[in-house]
Amino acid sequence: MARVARTVIVRSVKLPRKLFRAFIELEDIYRNMVEQLVLYAVRNNIKSFTRLKALKYREIRSLYPRLPSHYVYTACQDASTRAKSFLRLKKLGLAKRDYPEVRRVSIWLDDHLWKPLGCTSIKIATHRGGVIMEFEPHKQYWKYINRGWKLSSEAKIKLDKRNRQIIIYITFVKEVEEYKPKGYLSVDVNENNVTMLVDCVAYFFNFNTDIEKLVLGYYYRRKGSQEKYDKHYGKKSRVKRKILRKLKERKKKLDIRWKIANIIVKTAYEKRYSIVLERLGRKPANNMIKKIEDKQLHHRIFQASFKGVHKAIEEKAKKYGVPVIYVNPKNTSRLCPIHCSPINYDNSSRIVDLLPALNSR
Repeated sequence: MARVARTVIVRSVKLPRKLFRAFIELEDIYRNMVEQLVLYAVRNNIKSFTRLKALKYREIRSLYPRLPSHYVYTACQDASTRAKSFLRLKKLGLAKRDYPEVRRVSIWLDDHLWKPLGCTSIKIATHRGGVIMEFEPHKQYWKYINRGWKLSSEAKIKLDKRNRQIIIYITFVKEVEEYKPKGYLSVDVNENNVTMLVDCVAYFFNFNTDIEKLVLGYYYRRKGSQEKYDKHYGKKSRVKRKILRKLKERKKKLDIRWKIANIIVKTAYEKRYSIVLERLGRKPANNMIKKIEDKQLHHRIFQASFKGVHKAIEEKAKKYGVPVIYVNPKNTSRLCPIHCSPINYDNSSRIVDLLPALNSR
């Protein structure tokens, strides 16, 4: 039995100024708590939430007596997560500062700090008492409600100060049982395509858009924008960051990735097959570029995100209860996937005639 979680983002209706000011005060208090806790956790090399809470709960609680006590719990959870991530980066030599900077804050809520009231409103505990607010549901929200997903006990909120709205991150959970597979569906992920083998028939997906052209196109557009705006506004200009955000390269790649994962998982689910993927290791791109000197090919391999495709397939598979198996890719290019016979390549070609393999059997 696997537990699947999905997060849905909804917005509250526009709040009165006096009520919204209470949330601004709450955000400031929460930010101060997280900053203090992160600094203490990094100085003392603390990664555990329970240890951080045991050491700092009484002190933080005495500083903010009007605040509901469970905000200290959630602030400790938030701070321990940030500290753990920073300490890992510092160990790898990737941290640019001695201590992490708390830039953006989402207020974490547990089951004592919020509760749903019906389907379109919630109640949140603050330092000024309980606040009831309505939010605007959308199609995706109703999809999880109508399909039997349950609300998680935890949620997050973020303030939209421009529109005086609260952005609410609601998590739905569902228990899904994996079925016993009747067969296997093999998947091979490459730079420009994904291939799946179903009942001895290979299906080739070229992502509808050539990933190679997409990566290189955005690379040259980004490079041109950086050179243009660095000259006029400097390297750290807001104008340049705003222009680069409009490129939406990551959004397009994610869209392609999730569409392919959806097709593969639904095919496996309909046939009650298990999905077979390669075990790639932690950083597969580093091993691939060892003998490659072309800088452009280096960039394309790093941007292809082979493990990202695997994670998308795995996430979709959890939703439908499809088993996923990881296998060692060693010698998979030397054996026929259908007949398990050795393959002899002619002239270093990656295309081979399977008739010799058939005759050898």
